Amino acid sequence: MFKALGNPHRLALFHRLTSCCAPGTICDAESAAHISVGQLGEGMDIAPSTLSHHLKELNQAGLIEMRRNGKKVECWIEPEVLNTLADLFANTTTELTTRIST
Repeated sequence: MFKALGNPHRLALFHRLTSCCAPGTICDAESAAHISVGQLGEGMDIAPSTLSHHLKELNQAGLIEMRRNGKKVECWIEPEVLNTLADLFANTTTELTTRIST
């Protein structure tokens, strides 16, 4: 996951997808805003083929979900992915704090 997010364009795409819901609200797959690839890439100044490559990498890393809806491809993040990342950081922070204290 971190390797995929290590690229600045992929990190920016992931960040855009995390802002689909208002802060403090819980999104599920049914209510989350599914953003089309075209909307997601707006203003990023990268070629469509490069955008597709970055989204493929995020999808293969298990960070985003993708689905074809007619002519559009929709992308979203499942809440479990954000929970997994949050847990990882929480555990890492706890381990570092314990090491520093001892």
